[in-house]
Amino acid sequence: MPEPRIYHNPRCSKSRACLQILEEQGLQPQQVRYLEQSPDRAELEWLWKRLGPEMIRQGEAVYKELNLKDAPVDRVLDALLEHPILIERPIVILGDRALVARPPEKVHELLKERQ
Repeated sequence: MPEPRIYHNPRCSKSRACLQILEEQGLQPQQVRYLEQSPDRAELEWLWKRLGPEMIRQGEAVYKELNLKDAPVDRVLDALLEHPILIERPIVILGDRALVARPPEKVHELLKERQ
């Protein structure tokens, strides 16, 4: 089974808790520090197909400033590229599945599927 990836912000307590859960399960997930290196368009499209608007931090001021609530997907993806702070965290990817692990314990759902 492939190792999971986690869209991780080490300053976020939820993200740290999710990473800890994964590590306690004996996994060493690839950490995608999306604030340091923004994902490319293809990766965001892949995530959007699996998560849709759930992958957006709608409480961020820039979300409101850009008026993204009813924006077309292309405009939302452009905003995510330019403002990676809009990407919800943590996002855990395992195989062809992605999950926003909020609360962090939600990652157990994804781990059950891998068994």
